[in-house]
Amino acid sequence: MSLQEDIMTAMKAAMKEKDQTALAALRAVKSEILLAQTASGSKEELTEETEIKILSKMVKQRKDSAAIFLEQDRKDLALPEIDQAEIISQFLPEALSEEEIEKVVVMTIEETGAEGMKDMGKVMGIVSKELAGQADGKTISTIVKAKLS
Repeated sequence: MSLQEDIMTAMKAAMKEKDQTALAALRAVKSEILLAQTASGSKEELTEETEIKILSKMVKQRKDSAAIFLEQDRKDLALPEIDQAEIISQFLPEALSEEEIEKVVVMTIEETGAEGMKDMGKVMGIVSKELAGQADGKTISTIVKAKLS
C-alpha cells in the first residue's frame, strides 16, 4: 500500500474516533504530499525517498516548534505539536539506535578515508543519504564530529 493510501486510511480512522490532533497531522501530511506532486508537475506517485524526506521535515518542524513553545513555558501549545510529530513518525521507517548509526559512520569514514574535520561534509553527505528517514541530522552530526576529531 502506498503512503497516500495509508494516510487516507488513518484519516478515516481518526475521523471515526473524532481524534482532532491525528486528523490535523494527517491532513497536513496529505497536503504536503499533494503540494510536492503538484510542484513536480506529475500525477504519478512520489518516490519513497521523497515521501520520507517530506515526513522527516514535518516531524522536525513540529519538534522544533514544541521546543520553542516549551522554552517559552507554553505547554498548552507544545503538547499538540509533540502529539502530531508522533503521529507523523508512525509513517517513517524504524529509527536506528545510536550504535547502529555509529557503525554506518565508522564504515563510511573507513571507505572514504576521511581524516579530520575537513572531511566532515563528505562523510555527512554520504551517511545522511544512506540513513534518510532513519536518523536525524543532529545525531549523525554529533557522531561524525566525535569520530573525526
